[in-house]
Parts: sequence; structure tokens; C-alpha cells
Amino acid sequence: MNFDPFLEHFRNTPLEPWLTSIGPDLEAGLSISRYGDLPRWLESLATLPAIEADTVDLDKDTVTAQGQATDEQQQQIEQALRGLHPWRKGPYQVFDTFIDTEWRSDWKWQRLAPHITPLAGRTVLDVGCGSGYHCWRMRGAGAELVVGIDPTPLFIVQFQALQHFIRDQRVGVLPLGIEQLPSGLRAFDTVFSMGILYHRRSPIDHLLQLRDALRPGGELVLETLIIEGGPNDCLVPEGRYSRMGNVWFLPSTDLLELWLRKTGFRNVRTVDVTRTSTDEQRRTDWMQFHSLAQFLDPDTSGLTIEGYPAPTRAILLAEAP
Repeated sequence: MNFDPFLEHFRNTPLEPWLTSIGPDLEAGLSISRYGDLPRWLESLATLPAIEADTVDLDKDTVTAQGQATDEQQQQIEQALRGLHPWRKGPYQVFDTFIDTEWRSDWKWQRLAPHITPLAGRTVLDVGCGSGYHCWRMRGAGAELVVGIDPTPLFIVQFQALQHFIRDQRVGVLPLGIEQLPSGLRAFDTVFSMGILYHRRSPIDHLLQLRDALRPGGELVLETLIIEGGPNDCLVPEGRYSRMGNVWFLPSTDLLELWLRKTGFRNVRTVDVTRTSTDEQRRTDWMQFHSLAQFLDPDTSGLTIEGYPAPTRAILLAEAP
């Protein structure tokens, strides 16, 4: 997988120092010895037909690449994309194939887009971006360069399947975690961290990493699970939360705003709080495993299967010092 055409856009920008260390990290992130399914996913990617999309639309709810394809080519597209199951974030339209992903990620975009600083001309980082749905939307909103990072190889291959047809080298998804960013890079105009904070054992350290990726005055867009409560309220699940085993801290919005201020962020505010519904996160033909409906108490939809408050997500904005 060749990332060089995308990385070329780092040159002569504040991202250029990253080029000195990124190579080994990219290689390790796609190590076949660590990820046994990677050859199968790459084989699916390699079967995509060598045809171009006539129409690409990154500014609608469904990220779209469409064009003329024979029946055989369309069958190849469908089969290759199904070989990359499960698809978590979307939706996508690839020629005649509609990928109805687990998450209606466009709903989250609709909630945050009216509040953020316009992305036109900005250099953007999306931490834990999955298959890159929101990266495409950021580019559609005018971002000059969009860097997505996610350590899950399947998501990298899914992004490459879309890139095969969209062919926009100012958007890239790299097989990295935020730990692989150089310390004190201070290079991005906007940094998104969505659905990540509650997976971090040290949320304060994560906020510091996000702050240090932003240029002074840059904007953080933080989306995470929260609970109702005041400035001293935080849920630390014992065992699983909504059948997720790696959930550490679910603060109230008041406490989360306090964490942001204590880590140096300014102009901190909560712009949206929304209970996740089974219409927004659900099982589909493109994600056939259990989803939110199976993670909630069957008798009380306001509780998870473990008895905790059902998933509610907040979007906060803040300015880096």
C-alpha cells in the first residue's frame, strides 16, 4: 500500500517534520504477522476493477463515487466491498452498490457541522477515523488536507477501496494511533476526536495529545460518551459498558469541560448532547454482528444491558492555547 502520493502534501508545511519518523510506523501498522486477515482484505482490494468514477460527491450525506460499469465490473465491485465486512461508518454509494453501514455517520456530521469553524483551506486531523467517512466529509467541506489515523487495518483497506475510485490524494487514512504523532507537532488547524476518549485509560493524557497536535488557536472537536450530572460526576464502569470491554471514563459534560480547561483549552463549550438511537446505530446487511439494539436492556431502553445509563454522546468545541 503506497502512501507516498498523500505524504508528499506534508512537504513545505508544518507536517514536514513528521516525515522523518512516519515510515517505520506505517510499516508496523500493516504488519501481516500482527493481522492475520490482512492478506484476505488486500486480496479483496486488488479485485476492484480499474475504472474511474465520473461523479464524486463528498458534500452529501452519502459519500458517492459513480460512473459507467459493465455488469461484470459492478459484480466485482460488490463482491470486493462485501469481502471487507463489517462496515461500521458511512454511508457510501460506490457505482451501483450502496453500503448501508452500521452507523448513520451523516447524522453526527449534521449535528456538528453548523457549530465548527468552517474547514475551508484548513489542515485537519481525524483521530480514530475508522474507514474515513468523516474525512471525506471534511474534504467536501473545503479542507485543504485531511489526515485520518486509525490503528485498525480493516478500516485502512476500506478507505483504500473508496480511494480507488475517488482518487483525491489530499485525503489519507494512515494505520497509526495518536501515539505515533511527533510530540509537540502543533501543526493542525482543526483536530477531531470522535468516539475515542472513553476508550483511553488516561483521558487527560489524550486531551494533552490532542492539544499538542493543534496549532495555537486551532480548534478541537471532541465527541464522546457522557452521563448526566454535575462537575464532579463520572461513571467508571465495572466490567463492560454496552457490551464494550474497553470503556474507562464517562464524565458529565460539566466535568469534561473542566478537564478541557485544566489542560489549557480556551473557549470551551458543549454544542450538542444526543441520546444514541437504534436508528442511528444498527445491524445492517453490511454489518451483520450485534449492534446497539442488542446492547440495551430489553425491558428498559434507557439502560444498557449491564444496567448503566444508555449511550448518550456530547460534542464539545475548544480552542488550543
